[in-house]
Amino acid sequence: QVQLVESGGGLVQAGGSLRLSCAASGNFFSIATIGWYRQAPGEQREFVAYISSGGATEYADSVKGRFTISRDNSKNTVYLQMNSLKPGDTGVYYCNYRLAGYENWGQGTQVTVSS
Repeated sequence: QVQLVESGGGLVQAGGSLRLSCAASGNFFSIATIGWYRQAPGEQREFVAYISSGGATEYADSVKGRFTISRDNSKNTVYLQMNSLKPGDTGVYYCNYRLAGYENWGQGTQVTVSS
């Protein structure tokens, strides 16, 4: 089973930046699709961004132009650079791993943006 560990969350003022990391175990990281999702209190988990094994990316409309997802296969790590943060970006951010029908989630990291 692939283990995913998120880090980099914290408290930041509106307009600030954070960089989240998702470190994965296993030998097949480079061919997996990795996504970021978030969940605000009382709301459903929602898609934020993903990056494919080939480096293709997709973003939710709400974060386009502010967030950038990238990967370093040599470190089995995906990053989410978050700029121009807004209070609406507050939530628990989860890393998602998908490969050939297998899926797993990390434990999440809290991001809080104060106004």
